[in-house]
Order: sequence, then C-alpha cells, then structure tokens
Amino acid sequence: MVELGSGDFVYETTGEDWGKLQPDTTYKEATAVAVDANDNVFVFNRGTHPMIVFNADGDILDTWGHGEFDNPHGVTIGPDGSIYTVDNGDHTVKKFTPKGEKLAEIQAQHPAKAMSGDPFCYPAHLAIDPATGDMLVADGYGNARVHKYDPDGNLIMSWGESGTAPGQFNIVHNLIVDDEGLVYIADRENQRVQVFDLDGKFVTQWNDMSRVAAICRDANTDNPKIYLGEYFCGIGSNRMGTNLGPRVSVMDRQGNVLARVGTEPYGDEPGRFYSPHGIAVDSKGDIYVAEVSWSDYGSSMDPPRELRSMQKLVKKR
Repeated sequence: MVELGSGDFVYETTGEDWGKLQPDTTYKEATAVAVDANDNVFVFNRGTHPMIVFNADGDILDTWGHGEFDNPHGVTIGPDGSIYTVDNGDHTVKKFTPKGEKLAEIQAQHPAKAMSGDPFCYPAHLAIDPATGDMLVADGYGNARVHKYDPDGNLIMSWGESGTAPGQFNIVHNLIVDDEGLVYIADRENQRVQVFDLDGKFVTQWNDMSRVAAICRDANTDNPKIYLGEYFCGIGSNRMGTNLGPRVSVMDRQGNVLARVGTEPYGDEPGRFYSPHGIAVDSKGDIYVAEVSWSDYGSSMDPPRELRSMQKLVKKR
C-alpha cells in the first residue's frame, strides 16, 4: 500500500488490479468506469465480460454485454440510472438498463467519412446534460466534433473542427456537463481541457496538462471537484521523466489544480499508472481509474502480456 496526492487529496492504493475477478475472467484492459448512486461500479472492458458490475468492495454483482460490442470505449450513467455506452469499433451509442437490457441505439452513418464532421467516426465518450437529458457525444478519433442529441436520439447540433486554436480539437476524447450548463472537454492531444456552454460557445481552457484522456466530476453540488486522467506526454527517450503523466489531477471548476496524484513514470509499481483512460469517483471520494494498458504497453511487449488495468484510489479520511 502506498500513499499518493497531497493536502486534502491523499489516497492509498495497492497498485494491483482492483475487483475480485474469477479465475476464468480477465479485463484484458479496462477502457472506462462509472459509479452509480449506490456506489456500484460499472467497468467497461475488452476482456471476458464487456460490462462487469461490482460493489464498492470489489465483489461482482453482474456481468453483461456478451456479443453486443465491437470495441468498448466509453461508459456513462444517466441521472435516471440508465447506462450509456460508446463503442468506437462499430461507431455506436447505446442505452441500457443497469441489468443490460438494451433500450436504444444511435448508429448514424456507420462510419461517417473521416473529418467530415458527420456522426460518427470512431466516437470516444458521451455525457448527459442533467437538466435536459440531452446527450453530448465526443466524436474524437476520426472526427473533431461534439454532437448534441435530444433524449430521443435526434441530432440537435454539432460543433468543433480539427486544430489547436480555442474551439478546435485534436482528439476530443471525453467530456462532462455540470449543473451550471458548462461542458468540460478532454482535448487529449492538445493537452488541455476546453470549456464551452451548451450551444458550443467557447468559454475558457485549462492548460498545464499532460494528455487529458479522462474526466469526471463528483456529486458535490455546492463545491464540485473535477478529476482528470492524464497520459504520459513525453517520448521514449525521456520515459523516466517525472511529472509528465500518467497521473490523476484534481481540479476545481475554475481550473485550479488542487492535487496531482502520481508523479512517477508509467509502470506496474504501486503508485504508478499506465494510461488512465477512464475515471470515476464514488460518494466517499474514492477514485476508480481504468487504464488501456494492453493497447499502449502490454501488446508490444515480448512476449505480449496483460497488465494491470483497473485501480482504486482510496481517499484517506
């Protein structure tokens, strides 16, 4: 067990895979994670069971999604408890009950032409506007767009284009909507978070980031915190550099850094990360981090091997 973070944001972690998996079950890699109102943890992954539902102690409550997904990528829980998934293999957004019964699907052009601006071309993640139920989709790998849909799946508007200027994106990878109607977007390869209103108007941006891949917020309505999962931003020759990611950052709504969690290079050792691709926070302030360790590291090892891909950071109280 090691301690990470600083000030009011100190966490303990073992550095081992979290979740009590059965011997015949593997994550391969966990790509996304979400926590519901009861602190049940939904881990979207590319292994034996695409969706694994745990309680906060890591006991498996349910598994589902077999045969439903091509390349699991993003998971979001709506205000009513519905589960939304983004699959960038078959270019779909799907809605499920917490037990895995499919309720709806948006497939768009399957896929759209790259950088056409039309939905979808390798979408990455989805957020729900808590006030209206509108869905905002980060169409990030083959497009540089955010698409806004009403709760019935009708396209309302889209915004964004490729580039580095404010309002432009270089892999719009993840996003959230807060209670004030602001949209926070993980603009991964531009190494920043951009903030917009719900009409796509640019508000501000947060710099001093590594490659921001994951973003979530806690349930505190008075003083919410925003949590970021960041990739390593160096190259092979400086892979042992510190404070370059991978790491977790805790922010306030104004973009001030409250804590950096993890300063060391990537690796298996306790206190280190591989590629924080998904992030969620429960009611106790504990952080769950999903890491695409197979795609970014394990698949290219000799021989290839599955690495840790799911961590829980337990907040010290």
